[in-house]
Amino acid sequence: MTAINLATDLTPFPDHTQLPESNGTFVKNWQEHPQSILLTDSITPILKQLHPDGQYCIGQDLGIYWRLTDPPERGAEAPDWFYVGNVPPLLDGITRRSYVFWREFIAPLIVLEFVSGNGNEERDKTPWTGKFWIYEQVIRPPFYAIYEVKKASVEVYEFIGGQYQLLAANERGHYPIAPLRVELGIWQGEYQNVELPWLRWWDLQGNLLLSGDERAENERQRAEQECQRAEQERQRADRLAAQLRRREAACR
Repeated sequence: MTAINLATDLTPFPDHTQLPESNGTFVKNWQEHPQSILLTDSITPILKQLHPDGQYCIGQDLGIYWRLTDPPERGAEAPDWFYVGNVPPLLDGITRRSYVFWREFIAPLIVLEFVSGNGNEERDKTPWTGKFWIYEQVIRPPFYAIYEVKKASVEVYEFIGGQYQLLAANERGHYPIAPLRVELGIWQGEYQNVELPWLRWWDLQGNLLLSGDERAENERQRAEQECQRAEQERQRADRLAAQLRRREAACR
């Protein structure tokens, strides 16, 4: 059997520097950007543990090119958030402009879509054009989640037996993503001065994975509590010393 030279065979196919990095459309709602930042920020410590060599990629509204079309953008899906393990974060020393499936061959482990309309687009199973169909039949990430902030809900699908199967939530209302050692679910709270049902990660014990700001605030509160305890100990020591001085004076 003749060996295939991938470098030669892929020469006619464009790479990430030759494909459009945007289809020219606006982000559909203001919440998408902070939501993506929150997901990335809070899971980064986990990914650093899983990939001490730094070999992973996170895409936020980044195109995944899965077929050649004219115009090229028609052959790409741009998930709101996705993660791919064991791939370099840079290609040829430059930031990725897109994720070119025919050159990478590694599917994202998880793809997240944030619903802006009625959710039909994210659940569209029309062959060759529907998002759901493309993820299930072509790109095939092991996990696909559809998040609807208006409904405060998330649907999580796992690729099992050649198709996506809707997962049931666990007792905490979360969806375990075992390869990442995390759970995905809805958290009602304030982020970037807005109260919303945000899509968030938890560890497998049910502890919320904190953003950098939340970790810093927790550390600030811990340091403040330590200072308060130290001050209370100092005041207690001062009172005790004063009592001893009074006793000594009374005994003279």
